Amino acid sequence: MQALPAVASLRQAYPRAEITWLIDPKFAPLLRGNSDVNHVHFLPSRQAPALGAPTGLLSWFKQTRKMRPDLALDFQESVPGAMAAKASGARAICGMSSAPFAGKIFYDRVTRVDGRSHAVERYLRLAESVGGAVGQELRWFIPSGDPLPRFQSQPPFVLLHPFARGDSSLCNAAIEELCSALRPLRVVIAGHGRRRVPLIENAVDLTDQTSLLQVVWLVRAARFVVAVEGGLMHLAAAVTPNLLSIHAWSDPRATGPYNPDAWVWKHGRLLSVRDLGNAQLPKRGRRFSPKDVSLVAELIRSRASVGPPPA
Repeated sequence: MQALPAVASLRQAYPRAEITWLIDPKFAPLLRGNSDVNHVHFLPSRQAPALGAPTGLLSWFKQTRKMRPDLALDFQESVPGAMAAKASGARAICGMSSAPFAGKIFYDRVTRVDGRSHAVERYLRLAESVGGAVGQELRWFIPSGDPLPRFQSQPPFVLLHPFARGDSSLCNAAIEELCSALRPLRVVIAGHGRRRVPLIENAVDLTDQTSLLQVVWLVRAARFVVAVEGGLMHLAAAVTPNLLSIHAWSDPRATGPYNPDAWVWKHGRLLSVRDLGNAQLPKRGRRFSPKDVSLVAELIRSRASVGPPPA
């Protein structure tokens, strides 16, 4: 997701290049219709056989070895990503200085990046180091998504993604309080959660009931998106400025939405992404709690009721 602008810059610089994206099968739908990418090659995954990818590591390795690209870029910043690049038989492999040492031993060239900077900026720097045309306007190609059967986009709704790994998820009390504060607006709850959310009058619980492309459609149709740090938040940041990203322990300057018009919550404060650079943020954070709801609800109400949903 966060590498989309970097790949777009490569396409702009090399319009005739054959670009293949090695990707986890569960994220492959995000590349549907993307003209910047010629081919998709699945990384080993439990889902791969159902999607037509080879079964078993040996079969995957044999097919991957046939690619033999002139250049492989490791955006994943991981040992498996570097090993996949090596498995492709690339003539040259380029990666970033922020990758682990065990991954960098596979690189032919290392691009120096600030490991504390946002992932989007690191990826753009890597693309630029091999000739990518990085301009002022970044191109994010996001598919239109798939509508949900029997779900109506009217009346307006707020999309809430409260689930995260670890203890950064919103507690049930905070979810209930937020939904209550937003009445009569509908709140659609989506994502993959390990627990059920409480029954709430104005909430539609779609937890574990949506495909990735259906989530894309929900993001596009929502008047506002509230999400904890993660993939759905980064997806929303590429689509709409009507976004609040909730950060318990992470630094939103490095892991938050890459959209200057979006908002973040951190340690009881609401900040525009534009203002993050000069903000004094505590090194130690805390979880979002019911006492934080009134401030967030006021922001959502001021933006969710203005104009039509984003195209």
